[in-house]
Amino acid sequence: MKKKSFFKQGNPTKILLCAVFVAFVFYPFIRMVMNIESDDITRVFQSASFMPSLVMSLKAAITTTLISVSLGLTLAFFLQRSRIKCKGLFTVLLILPMLIPSISHGMGLIVLFGANGILTKFLGLSGTIYGFTGMVVGSVLYSYPVSFLMFNDVLKYEDSSPYEAAQVLGIPKFNRLTAITLPYLARPLIYAVFTVFTLVITDYGIPLMIGGKNTTLAVMMYQEVLGQLDFGKGGVIGLLLLIPAVITFVFNTFFKNNAKMGYVSKPFDIKKNFLRDAIAYIFCIAVVLCILLMLVSFGLVAFTEKYPTDMSFTLDNMTKMFDRASDYLVNSVIIAVCVSAIGVVVAFITAYMTTRMKSAMSSVLHLFSITSLAIPGLVLGLSYSMTFSGSFIYGTMAVLILANLMHFFASPYQMMYNSLSKMNENLENVGQTLGISRFRIVLDVIVPQSKSTIIEMISYFFVNSMMTISAVSFLANTSTKPISLMIGQYEAQNNYEYAAVISLIILVSNILVKSIVYVVNRISAKRNAYVNPVK
Repeated sequence: MKKKSFFKQGNPTKILLCAVFVAFVFYPFIRMVMNIESDDITRVFQSASFMPSLVMSLKAAITTTLISVSLGLTLAFFLQRSRIKCKGLFTVLLILPMLIPSISHGMGLIVLFGANGILTKFLGLSGTIYGFTGMVVGSVLYSYPVSFLMFNDVLKYEDSSPYEAAQVLGIPKFNRLTAITLPYLARPLIYAVFTVFTLVITDYGIPLMIGGKNTTLAVMMYQEVLGQLDFGKGGVIGLLLLIPAVITFVFNTFFKNNAKMGYVSKPFDIKKNFLRDAIAYIFCIAVVLCILLMLVSFGLVAFTEKYPTDMSFTLDNMTKMFDRASDYLVNSVIIAVCVSAIGVVVAFITAYMTTRMKSAMSSVLHLFSITSLAIPGLVLGLSYSMTFSGSFIYGTMAVLILANLMHFFASPYQMMYNSLSKMNENLENVGQTLGISRFRIVLDVIVPQSKSTIIEMISYFFVNSMMTISAVSFLANTSTKPISLMIGQYEAQNNYEYAAVISLIILVSNILVKSIVYVVNRISAKRNAYVNPVK
């Protein structure tokens, strides 16, 4: 009986999945740590560039976090607590910066505000965008959509009943803010701060592109490994960059809000307020214009003869870029498609095992599945480089697919975990009573009900695999390099036209994928409404 129960709970599959995470997440990381020697630690801490890099990393990350979280919360509040129109369009436009690599944001600022920047010349600006200011501006553009989406989702599902009760009791608005709103936003606010801080401090694309003489820990790690092949020092810096990510992971795992928000008890009845709505329009439009200005700069440079000396229109850059980098684009698409296909299947099976076939192993598997959230892409890429160097997969597309799969696995897994957790837990038992196998229940009932989540998972894997530079920077070679890594290479050669073309291609590709997801979900929603009309 025990043996039968053991297999019924899916424990062999769970053990196999745990072994996969041990082999491709824990083992590479432990291998990286074990290769660090005491001399490496001494060389890092005694390096003349370490302390300035640490101070600059903290300074830029803290400043960016304060601005990005405040901006994201303000935008979410204006969209959810005002009566402005076109909220869906605003949401789409506000998250566009998430669809291009971080390094593209740095290049966009150079094109606009560099020494020969378009706006620098047009407005007669003095000074330079290089340095701390450029790093903060670029990092804010790159990171604020993350906090915006968090707060937008939280505010969307807030119950208005406590506010109405407080109004009936005559409690002033300021007291409602401190007694209701702030406690409700406390956990999301702390998590947003940790998430944005980790995202910024572990990114090397923006500071490498626009930091000037200022160096951050992420850039220092990148230069030590790729420039000097010093894996020991790179590993030490990687461990330092791991600290904020681990704090974020621990907070999200053990201090998350367990309140069920499956539905809104009572939505907000937003009353007309001309001044509030006018401010909301102005603020949202201003942010959108800043985003579009940067994206337009890519288009402008991509179709110029030679930026900034010859701004005449041409299509040659597009043709030349495809001749030079078409193989890299194919690499990116292959990686993104393979990661999406494999990732969705593995994430679905893993989430099903942890939610629908509970056992003692389920909690272990769940913890293993979300552990990659605690390892930044730069650190994961370095650990893979040190672990698989010399193996049969090193230098192939397989190691890039594997790195991206592990790097981005946790979020799609949590999407499916949440979706399956909300389904009736007796579906399989009813099927067994009727003589229907578990496989048929999954295929005919659970998968169709999870269709929109599965599509979102595919989108997440594809978009992030197309634009990432962190997890693959230490693993790619000339034959396997994804196209996102070509942006920095072309910029270093002052070929801004080709770098802009690549940024546009990645942006258009990701917008196309997101559009397909939107259309499919709309069609699916309409079909469900037709099949199950509200009575």
